[in-house]
Amino acid sequence: MNQSNSRRDFLKKTSAATLSTLGMGSPLAGLLSSCESRIPSTADSVILLFMAGGMAHTETFDPKKYTPFRKGMEAKEVLSTFPTIPTKLDDIFFSEGLENIASVMDKGTLIRSYQAADLGHILHTRHQYHFHTCYEPPQSVVVPHLGSWIAKEKGALNSVIPPFINIGQRFSVGEGEELKAFHSAGFLGSEFGPFLIPDPTAGLDAVRPPVGMDTKRFESRNKLYEELMAAGPMNDFGSDYQRESLKRSMEQAYILLNSPEAKAFDLSLEPKESYDKYNNGKFGLGCLLAKRLVDQGSRYITVTTEYEPFFGWDTHDNGHTRLKDMKKMIDGPVAQLIKDLDQSGKLDRTMVILASEFSRDMMTEGRPGLKVKDQVEVPDIIEDMKNYGMHRHFTDGCSILMFGGGIKRGHVFGKTADERPCKTIENPIKIDSIHQTIYHALGIPPELNYEIEQRPFYTTPDGHGKAEFGLLAKS
Repeated sequence: MNQSNSRRDFLKKTSAATLSTLGMGSPLAGLLSSCESRIPSTADSVILLFMAGGMAHTETFDPKKYTPFRKGMEAKEVLSTFPTIPTKLDDIFFSEGLENIASVMDKGTLIRSYQAADLGHILHTRHQYHFHTCYEPPQSVVVPHLGSWIAKEKGALNSVIPPFINIGQRFSVGEGEELKAFHSAGFLGSEFGPFLIPDPTAGLDAVRPPVGMDTKRFESRNKLYEELMAAGPMNDFGSDYQRESLKRSMEQAYILLNSPEAKAFDLSLEPKESYDKYNNGKFGLGCLLAKRLVDQGSRYITVTTEYEPFFGWDTHDNGHTRLKDMKKMIDGPVAQLIKDLDQSGKLDRTMVILASEFSRDMMTEGRPGLKVKDQVEVPDIIEDMKNYGMHRHFTDGCSILMFGGGIKRGHVFGKTADERPCKTIENPIKIDSIHQTIYHALGIPPELNYEIEQRPFYTTPDGHGKAEFGLLAKS
């Protein structure tokens, strides 16, 4: 494809995205906020490290009895396929391969009792939508992402750096449209939507004009767009609020293009010793980029291992061997991020969360008592290594790690059963409480809502989400 066609494709996609965003907001006459109370904050920023695809709790942060592979073993015997290792916390063990994260657990809280929702037939993007927005799909309006709520309510720490940045997820792989559905600010407006960086090694490219379009030409097109907005030919698309929000988002992108802060996106400027500690792949460098962007004042950053069907944590076969690689991918960078934030003093006001949409099990699809259709065939007797691992989706016991931003240090919350089904048996916690705990740490009250389609729309469904004070150092 020649450069001319590439530029045309870029402009076509940009126009389509613009019209889509405006059309999405067209039913809204405006936004009316309802929030009186204020609560003190313990966090300024949030980094979500998202293990997209379904991270098995019994193979990572909540191991059970180790069952080594042998031909002819019964599938129902298998609880964990890795031996345990000690952590910095007394009598708390992780799965082998997570030694570095284990060494920093005195700095955070381990949740072992997260319960994912019952959404019928289990689909990754449906559960990811629910995890990131707190709302079950589908909805009558485009629901804002957690990061968009934070960007809207807390504003920018640095007016140049985008308040919501998403690192590592492409939308050109399987279920791309479903992924886009929750990577949105919805009715809050385009300026609070995610700034997308699919590849952290090309982060600087995200703040440059597209290939073949120099800065002068970009400036000319930006000016033309402003003239079109002022002249009114786009007034048929969306509400005044949405058009103004889109205009501000483009102005912010233009400011970033010409700012010294754009260097934060350039990983080549990181000292070699530091760069090498993170450089084990795209996810590791995403963690490094997140550290740099928090230093420059970003409010909310997601770094994802990326969801692509049947890859990464989406283990439908070869679960044991594939998890070896996944743990290598995350163990060093996650621990280094915590160490670096702690050493710089940033961890006190930066909440870091490691989570997945649900867990996995050898035998149970869904949860005990509410089993759904099996998506993986598991033989009763295992003869082949490819069948050794956690291949079915499990929603009744998942692990989440939380560090910094007012979260307790050296704490364990909740418990799952030691025998199958390894379900939550103490202190169950669901997504509305996770979200509201994050909001509480940031000083965002639970009654915050906007009037959308003549009804209040809250950060959690009907405003019922309650912070789990058992996770917070100060309640």
